[in-house]
Amino acid sequence: MHLDHATIVTADLDAARRFFVDVVGLEDGPRPPFGIRGHWLYAAGRPVVHLVDATVPAQQAGRPAPRIDHIAFRIETAAEWQALLGRLHAAEARYQQAEVPLAGECQLFVALAPGVVVEFVTALHHVSPVRQ
Repeated sequence: MHLDHATIVTADLDAARRFFVDVVGLEDGPRPPFGIRGHWLYAAGRPVVHLVDATVPAQQAGRPAPRIDHIAFRIETAAEWQALLGRLHAAEARYQQAEVPLAGECQLFVALAPGVVVEFVTALHHVSPVRQ
């Protein structure tokens, strides 16, 4: 398992993109067709920073913007994925599962506390039907 990406939610999507591209040196690249505006910024061919448009005013959502929304860990094998599921079930940790549009990937989101989210992502072919 390794750190996959960080997601930053911001009301100034274009300024954040310019900073990470023009100053940090990341490259704007392909992104699945999610229902919200954003950018995936790449380093060494991998999308390491996900920028997401803060569409709901922060005061209404009860969550600050800009913010780092979550961190994600990439699971490389089916055995690692199954072991993770076993640990989640043993800990009675609640999670949400989602499929990444057009990417052939599965995500699990675990809310540790209000505003603290950890994502685990793997290729769909590593995933057997998930029980929650």
